Amino acid sequence: MCSPREEYTKKLDVVLLIGRPAAGKSETIDFLRNLPREERLGEYHIGVMEELDDFVYVWQTFENDGIRDRLGIGRRDTDAQLYFLDDRIWDFFIERIDLDFRKKLARDPGLLSDHTVFMEFSRGGERGFERAFSRLSDDVLARAAILYIDVSFEESVRKNRRRYRPDQADSILYHSLEDAKMERYYRDNDWLQLSRGKDHGYIQVRSRAVPFAVFHNEPEQTDAPEKLGAALRDATEVLVRLLEERG
Repeated sequence: MCSPREEYTKKLDVVLLIGRPAAGKSETIDFLRNLPREERLGEYHIGVMEELDDFVYVWQTFENDGIRDRLGIGRRDTDAQLYFLDDRIWDFFIERIDLDFRKKLARDPGLLSDHTVFMEFSRGGERGFERAFSRLSDDVLARAAILYIDVSFEESVRKNRRRYRPDQADSILYHSLEDAKMERYYRDNDWLQLSRGKDHGYIQVRSRAVPFAVFHNEPEQTDAPEKLGAALRDATEVLVRLLEERG
C-alpha cells in the first residue's frame, strides 16, 4: 500500500485547468489524451483521464433558452443576444461540475486509484476565480492542484477568433465568443491577485492550501507538441513537489 506522499509522486488526482478563453486548455487536454498511458503517467503524473468542462453547461443553457423561446414560454437565463441575465449563473456552472465529480466518486469510490480528473473552466472579473474556487467542495479541494495557462487578454482574443468553426460551435475545441462578450466577461481577471504574481505556490481556499503552477503560453507553445510537452512536464513536476511539501 502506497502512502499518500508516494501516491502523489505517481499521479495527480484532480487538476483544475484554468485560464482565459482560448488560452490553450483544450489543446492541453487533447495533447495529454493522445499520449500512451505509460508515458502520460510516467512523465506527466496524469492517470486515465476524465474531463469535466463547464462549457458543456454554458452551451446547454444557450440551447435550453432557445427551445423555451421557440415554445413561447420565455427565456430564463439569457437574453436574445445570449448574455446572462444573472451573474450568479457562473456559480451554478461550478456547482454543476463539482456535483458531477462527486457523482463519479460515489459511483466508483476507487476512481482516483488510477484516474486523473480534469475540471476545466475560465472566469473573468474582479473575483471570478476566487468565487469559483469558493464554490468547490472539500471533496475536490482536498485532492486538487491548479494549472493556470497564462495568456494576455489580447492573445486570448486572437486565439478565440482563430479557433472558431461555425459548424462546430458547440465543440469544446472550436467554440468561440464574439469580441463584445470577451470584453465584457473576460478582459480582467483576478489570477494575478490570487497568485500574488508568482509562478507556483499555494492558494488558500477555506481551510485548504491548494497548490498551483503557471504554464506561460505566450508566445504560444500549445501549437508545437515538443514545446507543449516540455512545458507541461515542468508544470506537473512542480505540482507534484508542492503536494509532497504540503503533505
